[in-house]
Amino acid sequence: MDKFLVEPQWLEGQLGQGDLVCLDCSWYIPEAGKSARAEFEQGHIPGAQFFDLDAASDPTSAYVNMLPSAAQFAAVASSLGISANTRVVIYDSSYVSARVWWMFRHFGHDTVAVLNGGWKRWHAEARPIETGPATKVQPVVFDARPKAHGVADWVAVQAALGNGGASVVDARTRERFTGELPSGYPGVAGGHMPGAVNVPWSGLLPQSGAFTFADPEAARAVLTDAGVDLEKPVIATCGSGVTAAIVLFQMARIGKTDVTLYDGSWHEWGQRDDLPKESLS
Repeated sequence: MDKFLVEPQWLEGQLGQGDLVCLDCSWYIPEAGKSARAEFEQGHIPGAQFFDLDAASDPTSAYVNMLPSAAQFAAVASSLGISANTRVVIYDSSYVSARVWWMFRHFGHDTVAVLNGGWKRWHAEARPIETGPATKVQPVVFDARPKAHGVADWVAVQAALGNGGASVVDARTRERFTGELPSGYPGVAGGHMPGAVNVPWSGLLPQSGAFTFADPEAARAVLTDAGVDLEKPVIATCGSGVTAAIVLFQMARIGKTDVTLYDGSWHEWGQRDDLPKESLS
């Protein structure tokens, strides 16, 4: 069994177990104009809680989706009924689950997995659903213990681009990377970091419409075919640190551990006049 990924049939059989919490972490970029919470109330996996990515991000940062403090993350996890002994399964309607998986692991909770195919596959397979707000749960104690490593800042990215000490992998779509499409965030320039390798996240989640993950060896091939040197450490980046986590998720599945996530990602880099940018459009 893949310790990072679970299948819908397995999860359906586990629903109702007292040590399991299922989280819907659906989220959309501002230009999408959608409400993930409203969609959750229209239909979700029975017993699931709604994980609000905005509420679990640093409210003091100028950049979106930045990691919160340990205390803030602990408060969110506690309110969802998650303790050290809880098995957590994460799903969403598109590409966010790996980010939340990474957040839990960053804060020391390793008993966490992603539902392969997420909500779209669950719904397509006509598995049980419920509607309305999430069921109220009793808060428990969650002890967040952030790892000392795993997060890169712009200084580390700039150094890697300059000295080649690490591969910088940008998980955005090709059109966002080249600048043919805008960044997706108001006021943030388009383009990419000179020297970054573009590995669109959809290549690591290749099944159209179902969002099932590529198997580990297929993911390895996608990365190496794009020009990623897996002998070097890897820094993953994207628009705001969300799809970059898909790179980390797949790296974990192939056994590569010297990987960090640039949390500010393009939302930070693209707004800074002192950092180089390149556009192919």
